[in-house]
Amino acid sequence: MKLGIDPNAIKGFLLKEEGESLYLAAKKYSKRGPCLEIGSYCGKSALYIGSAVKENNQLLYSIDHHKGSEEQQPGEEFFDPDLLDETGNSINSLPFFLDTISKAGLKDIVIPMISTSVEVSKAWTKPLAMVFIDGGHSEKAANEDYDAWNPHIIPGGLLAIHDVFPNPEDGGRPPFNIYTKAKKSGLFKEVDMIGSLALLEKL
Repeated sequence: MKLGIDPNAIKGFLLKEEGESLYLAAKKYSKRGPCLEIGSYCGKSALYIGSAVKENNQLLYSIDHHKGSEEQQPGEEFFDPDLLDETGNSINSLPFFLDTISKAGLKDIVIPMISTSVEVSKAWTKPLAMVFIDGGHSEKAANEDYDAWNPHIIPGGLLAIHDVFPNPEDGGRPPFNIYTKAKKSGLFKEVDMIGSLALLEKL
């Protein structure tokens, strides 16, 4: 596995084994086309996926408004004061993300898209070999991400969803709910589950 920097130096919630699985999946599936991630935060997942797609001369499109998800706002469970902007009132993870992809040598591979996934999807036409969903964890946000992007995955492509917890005591329900929705749709089959990372292949 070829990574330009140590992933442990990057803020984020992706476990080592989950990141390595993303890398291997992206290396396999990006042979057939570009990849896209929803929710890039400070760039840990972009490091793993971007490094893999680089080996196949492909691109990773990385969508995030960089204002933080619901649970990362001041006063919430995953708030990090290091991410406050110059006003001290709002989250801004973009400088951290850009620093990550620059230090990792991925500036020509990872394409930042500073917006919501729904807005980007409205004008999207490019078929995708892999989509990784790790955006907002509200029921509305998770379903919007799934509904907006699963049609763009090619047959035989991969849908990866982070923070899928079958046991409600381990984490929130929305990522698990869209994972269940994908399986019940008849459009996807599960190929692996690593930690809270679910991998589903499009039929």
